[in-house]
Amino acid sequence: MMSNWKPNPTAPLWYQEGSREPTGPFFHGLELQHTKQVGPSCVATTLSMVANATGASTTPEDFKAVTNSQAPHTWSEALKEYGLQLAYCNNDVRRLDYFVDELVAYDDLFFLCFYSEDPPSDPKPSGKLCTAHIITLHRDTIYDTA
Repeated sequence: MMSNWKPNPTAPLWYQEGSREPTGPFFHGLELQHTKQVGPSCVATTLSMVANATGASTTPEDFKAVTNSQAPHTWSEALKEYGLQLAYCNNDVRRLDYFVDELVAYDDLFFLCFYSEDPPSDPKPSGKLCTAHIITLHRDTIYDTA
């Protein structure tokens, strides 16, 4: 047993050494136009903003109709129509400070999702599941729809 073992708080998100995966950046040429969300629609607004960067003309309502804000696989499925899909869905509970520089260095497109400090684990009577949010990092710019 390794009694002295400690997790590495600076572990990289993406190991490319020895990998046969293609290397990016993959979405360097997208030109995102910031979109402000109306109501609790950060996921649908973000997906619409990114789809529109491909030349499409969508609204958050288009994505609300075909996605579940709590199910990233539905986001990926909805983005396929625009030549996009989610490539990697990491669950990292470290503060963004630990890995934002790594993401910026990739010079690419990332969705960053996070919960409030003390998210509820059961839905409220209104149906709201938790206080979560999504932002977009494209190259070295953060797009926040809120």
